[in-house]
Amino acid sequence: MGKPLSEMTLEELWELFPITLSPHRDCWKKWYNEEKDNLARVLPKEARISHIGSTAVSGIWAKPIIDILAEIPKGISMEEIEKILTEYRYILMSGCENRKSFNKGYTENGFAEKVYHLHLRYFGDNNELYFRDYINDNKDTAKEYEMLKLSLWKKYERNRDAYTAAKTGFIEKYTKIAKEKYGKRY
Repeated sequence: MGKPLSEMTLEELWELFPITLSPHRDCWKKWYNEEKDNLARVLPKEARISHIGSTAVSGIWAKPIIDILAEIPKGISMEEIEKILTEYRYILMSGCENRKSFNKGYTENGFAEKVYHLHLRYFGDNNELYFRDYINDNKDTAKEYEMLKLSLWKKYERNRDAYTAAKTGFIEKYTKIAKEKYGKRY
């Protein structure tokens, strides 16, 4: 058995969990729906649970990690939800007062078959929904995003922060366009 994840350096984690991309898989929607149902049983009934990220976009390559956005009302404590999620086998990866990120499916030996990133936010902190909708509605933009990710993959295979930073300008540009187009959809 490998070293516990909590004792690994960032570099060791990136080595064990490199960025991988794969063609779109139909099972991703099913995996999201299963996890959404599970989360709906443990999160407050007011929570909105949404599939985000590239696995929520049909037809493009993505990291085989299901990204989920869970939005809660401002009156609910993030710390209380953190306790619930950690009891449900989610691992807190990062957090601040208004945002927490969790994962599930990371093991001392690498990725499990099903891997999830859960982004806990208060209602209204949901730019990912606008970006997702825009690239689903605009296939040329989706393919452009796919090509960007494929061009960054091997360069940043073992540096998630740099990979994410290299995509930020593209995501911000189309999120802004989406918010102008869709108004206050969310």
